Amino acid sequence: MVTTITRMAEALDMGRQAPVALLRLMAWLSPAFPVGAFAYSAGLEQAASDGLVCHQADLEAWIAASIDHGALRSDAIFLAEAHRSAGEAARLDELSLLALSLAGSKERHAELRNLGGAFLTAARAWGDQALDASAQETPYPVAIGAVAGRHGVSAEWAILAFLQAYVSHIGSVAIRLGLIGQSAALVLQAGFERRIADAAARLACSSLDDLGTATVIAEIASLRHETHEPRLFRS
Repeated sequence: MVTTITRMAEALDMGRQAPVALLRLMAWLSPAFPVGAFAYSAGLEQAASDGLVCHQADLEAWIAASIDHGALRSDAIFLAEAHRSAGEAARLDELSLLALSLAGSKERHAELRNLGGAFLTAARAWGDQALDASAQETPYPVAIGAVAGRHGVSAEWAILAFLQAYVSHIGSVAIRLGLIGQSAALVLQAGFERRIADAAARLACSSLDDLGTATVIAEIASLRHETHEPRLFRS
């Protein structure tokens, strides 16, 4: 009886905390959260310049490939692993080192590092200083996973918001590149809801054994962008 009552109390407490966790997640993955993501295109600027992404159908294929087979999928796997390792400083350092080592280009390495550092700085507003003593620079997905785990946000929710924020951001990038308009960007975001939800549920249970990409064209675009001039974005 005592065990049953304790479990019921814990479930009730989790139910009360859920709205707060959701509010925090909405803030952390909001376009207004000061991480500087607006400055990066994840190689899309180069792909558009090379004529690889010219209209909405191309853009949809580009995003889908990243979610299913590309760097974004790897980021979500690192996020899930960091979520499970929240509070384990040594393990998080190992994940950070691995994530940065797997960056396919100088720009991708800088993007992961810069966004991660900015995220952790901004997250201190919630009293989170979990990675301040880290021996490694913390890449963006590891930072999100670790902070979400410490604040009781589920891994699936965190990945869901992370992927949705990416699609929203790439839509904004495409607008600035003149590929689509605002209405098309909203259609794009609505159209990816089911794919994002399915991917979040799947990747929340992933492990480092699932790491791997098959988006060679996107990775080459990221490499080529390092010498691209003129440019609007840093990646």
